[in-house]
Amino acid sequence: MQDIKQLLEQLNIPVAYHHFNTDINPPFVVYYRNASNNYGADNKVLKKINTVYIELYTEYKDLAMEQALEDLLDEHEIFYDVLSEDYISDEKMYQVMYEISICNNDETLSI
Repeated sequence: MQDIKQLLEQLNIPVAYHHFNTDINPPFVVYYRNASNNYGADNKVLKKINTVYIELYTEYKDLAMEQALEDLLDEHEIFYDVLSEDYISDEKMYQVMYEISICNNDETLSI
C-alpha cells in the first residue's frame, strides 16, 4: 500500500498534511481528510471511504505543475476532481484544490 504523502513527494516540492509549521514559499502541496462517505449495513462500516483534498499552491498560474500533479494521479489510477482555483491576494499565490476519495479497506492509498 502506498502512502499518499510519498506519492505527492514525487512532485519534488514540499508536502505536508494539513499545514506546514513554518513559512514556506510556493510551490508546495498540502493534503487533508475533509470528510468521509462510508458504506455500511447492520450498524457496521463495511467500507471506509475518506474524501481527501489536495491543495497545490504556486506563485503564478503554473500549468506545468498542475499537469504534473494530474499526471501523477492518473498514473496511479486515482480519480480526481478539480474543486476550485483561487488567487489568494494576501499571500500572492494561486491555489488549485483537488478532491480524491480513498478507500481504506482495500489496496488503495493511506493517509
